[in-house]
Formats: sequence, C-alpha cells, structure tokens
Amino acid sequence: METPLTYSESIVIARSPADLYDMVSDVTRMGEWSPVCNACWWDDGDGPRAGAWFTGRNQTPERGPWETRSEVVAASPGEQFAFTVGGSWTRWGYTFTPVAGGTQVTESWEVLPDGVRRFDDRYGDEAEAELAIRYEAARAGIPATLGALKRVAEA
Repeated sequence: METPLTYSESIVIARSPADLYDMVSDVTRMGEWSPVCNACWWDDGDGPRAGAWFTGRNQTPERGPWETRSEVVAASPGEQFAFTVGGSWTRWGYTFTPVAGGTQVTESWEVLPDGVRRFDDRYGDEAEAELAIRYEAARAGIPATLGALKRVAEA
C-alpha cells in the first residue's frame, strides 16, 4: 500500500480544553464545522461516552449524500474524543492540549486494518485509488474543519 493511511493537523484555539471538548463531543454540532458531514445524531438518545453510537449524514460535490454509523472509542472530557466509522473502519480523533493562548486541538484520521480490507473487498484493483481519494479528502478536510471550529469557538 503506497497511499498514507493516516493524517493529522493541529491548531491553537483561544478556548479551554474543556470548552472545546464539549463542542467536539457534541456530535450534533459537527455540521457547523465539517466540510463533509452535514448532520449527526446520537443513536438511541445516547451521548458522548465510550461505546455510544451515532449516525452522520455526509455529502461531497463528487458524491451524493450517504450515512455512516460510528462508535465512540474515547471520551475523556477536556483531553480526547475519538470515534470509529463502522465500528472498525476509520478512526477520527481529537486531542485537546493546554498551551499558551488556549488549547492546541489536533484532529487525526486513520484507516484501520478492517477499513483497508473493506476497500479491498469493495473496490478490488481500484482500492488503492479509492484510499488515495479518502486521504486527499482528509488532507483538505481536517484543516477546513479545524479552521471552522476555531471561528465558531472564538466568536
């Protein structure tokens, strides 16, 4: 596999780690800052705790709307929030580190081994090209998401 399967970026936001954790872990707000995710809702009325599931509705210019279910895998207030799409395909995570002037927020993306197998099964010889598209989407989407989060959080 030539395509990178991980990507992350950071930004400093003039808010506390607790405030930013509360914003990000409220997945119902994800549509405010994500360029791909339009809406999220907790399944079965759940909330931001490890083991909780939520559904997200996504859309890109190249692809019509689709929904995914994700499981929260880390929910440490003020420190870390992470979820896995499909339960084991792709991990998205956010860490919150106090720094001078606020909090360094790091957003990360990683295609997990089950995700690679899923791409192989679904796309066959085109799996690598499809993963490259997802990598480029993360490379463009993460800074856009972090920038929008900063604008909303500092407003």
